[in-house]
This record gives sequence, C-alpha cells and structure tokens, in this order.
Amino acid sequence: MWDFDLGDLEELQQQIDRLYDKKAKLENSRPLPNSALHRIKEDLTLEWTYNSNSIEGNTLSLKETQMVLQEGMTVKGKSLREHFEAYNHEKAIDYLYTLINKNYILRSIDILSLHGLVLRSIEDDYAGRLRNGGVRIVGANFTPPNANKVSNLLDQLITFINDNPLGLNDIVLSTIFHHKLVWIHPFFDGNGRTVRLAMNLLLMRKGFPPAIILKNDRKKYYEALNQANKGKYHKLCLLMLQALERSLNIYINALPNNTYGDYEPISHIVSGPDVPYGQEYVSLLARQGKIDAYKEGRDWLTTKSAVQSYIKTRKRQR
Repeated sequence: MWDFDLGDLEELQQQIDRLYDKKAKLENSRPLPNSALHRIKEDLTLEWTYNSNSIEGNTLSLKETQMVLQEGMTVKGKSLREHFEAYNHEKAIDYLYTLINKNYILRSIDILSLHGLVLRSIEDDYAGRLRNGGVRIVGANFTPPNANKVSNLLDQLITFINDNPLGLNDIVLSTIFHHKLVWIHPFFDGNGRTVRLAMNLLLMRKGFPPAIILKNDRKKYYEALNQANKGKYHKLCLLMLQALERSLNIYINALPNNTYGDYEPISHIVSGPDVPYGQEYVSLLARQGKIDAYKEGRDWLTTKSAVQSYIKTRKRQR
C-alpha cells in the first residue's frame, strides 16, 4: 500500500515554497475584516460544493447550486438527489469547520461522519458506514481492495498520516492521503466527495484554505489519480498545488494593500512589450506550476510580476 516514488516531486518544490510564502503572508495579515472573511468562506463553500458534486455527475450549474443553498429554491428539471447532494455537501463543510484546529489529529470517526452527511437522505443505509462488499470503478486502472481489508487499511492510512514517518510537508501529505483513500474506496457511494472533504480537513487544520478541484479539470484529475495508482504522484500533486494556489490568491486579493499585483488572463499579460513570451508558452509555464498562476473556468490568470520574476530567474541560471 505504501509503495510510491516521490522523487518526481522535487521539481515542484519551488511552487510548494511559493504557497508556504503566501500562507505566511496571510497569517501575518490577520485579522482580516470579518465581512471579507465571511464573503470568501461563503463563496468558496459554494464553489467547493458545485465543483465536487459536478465531478461526480451532478448537473446543477453553479448558479443553480447557489439558488439551492443560498435562496432555498428548487430547480425545475433537476432530481431530488441532486438537490440533496448540494445541501448535504454544504452541511458537511459546516461540520468540517467545527473540527479544524492546529492540534487536530485525523480520526476515522470524522471521515465516517463526513460521509454520513454527504449521503444523508440519499443512501441512508450506507451513510457513514464502511462498505461490506466489492466495488468496481469505471475507467480506473485498479480494483479496490476486498471489503474485509477496508477497516484495517483505513486504520493504517490514518496512522501513517498522523505519524508522518517520512516527514512530508502538509501539501504532499494531504495529496498522498487523497489518493490512498480513493484507492481504499471505503464506501459503496460518495467516496470522491468524502475524500476531497477529508483531504481539505488536513490542509485547513494547518492554516491553508480549501483546495478546490475544478469541474473543468475532471479528466486531468482522474488521469492524475490513475498515475498515482502506479506510484507516480507528480500530476496529482501539481493539480493540488494549482487548486490550493487559486484559493490562496482569492484570500490574498482581499488583503488591504495587496502587493502581489493584479491577476489577469494570460492573453492580456503577453500583449505588452515587457513580456517576450507568447501566450502558449506562458500558459505552459502556468500549467507546469513554474509561475504564480491560477485557473478560473478554462482561463489561466497570472501577473506581469510573476512572468518577469521567471524571466529574471532564467537569466540568473544562464
């Protein structure tokens, strides 16, 4: 279960360091205005719910999810299950926030409780309970372990996370947890949403905002998980870093006297005379995590200072 090669993560260290720098900047800027914090938390809860459910096939749009959660409306033509999935996910996030503190130790009961909330009124017979039968995952390159091994494997994973014998940083540790919990596939249904909730519990206890995997990255996400099944974590960790950087940037943009610069679509950045690269190349740098950038919908956003910093680094290396 613990066979993996983390050597290919070394090239991501610069991006990992950048995220820790941003986290430190946020911590040094506290307390943020309560009104700003409330609005960001509300927006991220909405986006988290929409994207996580959409990855699993829920057809509610972002606007429709907002109508269900914030206005208490029902959406014509959408199933009762889809409405419950939105409502339940929000309640699971609310529960997650009650668990967060810097001394939090991961417990199986908390994972089961999150799952119980995710499937409440949808699959009450299975909500909050480990599976007792086999499952198959369409499109995956592995078969989850036999049901009689699930409980022990989950305990082993939790011990590994809490002991952290390899001394991994919080981001890489949560990425490995993310994959291994998907691999164990402890439940008949609701695994993906529960995994992404529990993964963010590990990040948020350390002061990070939630990492939200976007619906538009669904194919990339599943490919990254399949790569992790082969012991290769680069793609999954990169996706996690990009998701986390996006959330960090949302908070940083709300800071008074923000000095990180204005994030703009890459097409705007490369149109100026002081950026010698084309849009395709800068987009590649963004996708590879080599510049400070994040994704909104299908568009990558970055800053002129991020591209110029990369240019200066390249010149020094030469």
